[in-house]
Amino acid sequence: MTGRVVVVTGTSTGVGKTVVTAALAAHATALGRSVAVVKPVQTGTDDGDSDAREIHHLTGVEVHEHMTLAEPLAPDTAARRAGVVVPTVAEHADRIAPLTASHDLVLVEGAGGLLVRLDTDGGTLLDLADRLAGAGLDASFLVVSAPGLGTLNHTELTVDAVQRRGHPVQGIVVGSWPAEPGLAERCNRDDLPRVTGLPVLGVVPAGAGGLDRAAFLAAAGGWLAAWPA
Repeated sequence: MTGRVVVVTGTSTGVGKTVVTAALAAHATALGRSVAVVKPVQTGTDDGDSDAREIHHLTGVEVHEHMTLAEPLAPDTAARRAGVVVPTVAEHADRIAPLTASHDLVLVEGAGGLLVRLDTDGGTLLDLADRLAGAGLDASFLVVSAPGLGTLNHTELTVDAVQRRGHPVQGIVVGSWPAEPGLAERCNRDDLPRVTGLPVLGVVPAGAGGLDRAAFLAAAGGWLAAWPA
């Protein structure tokens, strides 16, 4: 039996997608699942940072990073400016699929929002999911949302785009939840299920990425107790 693939997308950049992906990996590992994380394309690596390194630092899980680009731009733009060839979404899918034979769960973290171009052929995370589903894999999405104003619109648009392509969405995780949420944040947490028809599966606090590994691993399950890992 092959493992599941969960595609983690954000409603935009900077919503806490990487830390949420790390928390998902940590929670699943604590439940005894074998986990691999895949970052198909990473941009903005000219300062030495990367999402893959952050996830491994926080969790210790196996992480695969297919392509890195120095400038902090959309992958297709960064690739054209650098004059390099990046893998197509089909090539990413071909590298992800074998991981499901040796892992219970493969988490695939996108770049920025759902429709960001991952390659110079115009392929998006939706196209990558099409390829994975076409290979017969059990693939679903999880949407990471911001807590503040604008998130209802952004989240509903993202969920609608995924569902229109025929992919299941497990639910929503709110990233970077403030220590002292205001009126908008509190209302959004209640309203997200209403406007999307999906559950809020967890809330990951702002600053969680600054924890050491032991503290992060210990806390992740509490943040994501409703997620069916």
